[in-house]
Amino acid sequence: MTLPFELPAAAPGTVHLVGAGPGDPGLLTLRAVALLQTCDLVAYDRLAPPEALALVPPDAARIAVGKSDPADGGGPAGWSQDEISTLLVLAAREGKAVVRLKGGDPFVFGRGGEEAIRCHEAGVPVEVVAGVTSAVAAPGAAGIPVTHRGVAAAVAFVTGHEDPAKPETQLDWPALAAFPGTLVFLMGMRSLPDICRNLRAQGRRANTPLAVVRWGTTARQRELVSDLEHAPAAVAAAGIGSPATIVVGDVVSLRERMCARPPSRRLVASASN
Repeated sequence: MTLPFELPAAAPGTVHLVGAGPGDPGLLTLRAVALLQTCDLVAYDRLAPPEALALVPPDAARIAVGKSDPADGGGPAGWSQDEISTLLVLAAREGKAVVRLKGGDPFVFGRGGEEAIRCHEAGVPVEVVAGVTSAVAAPGAAGIPVTHRGVAAAVAFVTGHEDPAKPETQLDWPALAAFPGTLVFLMGMRSLPDICRNLRAQGRRANTPLAVVRWGTTARQRELVSDLEHAPAAVAAAGIGSPATIVVGDVVSLRERMCARPPSRRLVASASN
């Protein structure tokens, strides 16, 4: 494919914070592809599409730095955030062209800001490459628009997994319950009962539609539609776990009027982890 513009290669001594998108490798950006094809080292998390690693040069280092939670079926707890940031800084100081590959967008609950600050403090140049966030893509693949004229004029992205070391929550549950639009929770499957309970306790009606989309945009996608009152029991009965996106609001009711589904894709190259 010939492009009418230039896509510079990954730069030596630089950390490129790259969003890998929601899971479908077809949703990688052109910039992400160019950087993966020219990097010396890629540090990737467990939600980055495995197919993306097939783009990395054979002699480049591939390092899995996932921080997955064993309770969510993600395997060992993996690297700490400090260890990941240290790896990026040291590799860049050695002159390597570094790609930090993150699922979704690096600045949407991806801790990309922490890594960028750490690199800046160490004098390491950083490039941020936006990715398609699952907060929009996963609901869309299930036929749920996060905004819709006459139904929802606003959308709020909310973490479903706050730092347990914090002395108190930063979430304003009364404000979220009263929010006049769609709420999208990321990393919230273990907290789903608390999310539903808190929203109902602050006045959100019990029959507010709620959808859960697991592995959105991929061939593994699963969907469940319920409401605030019944969702925790329904999700438990269906055995739906992480990673999943939770959508709360009347836009969920539009799903049956749309026929959006993730495209089927043939894997043309496999990647070694």
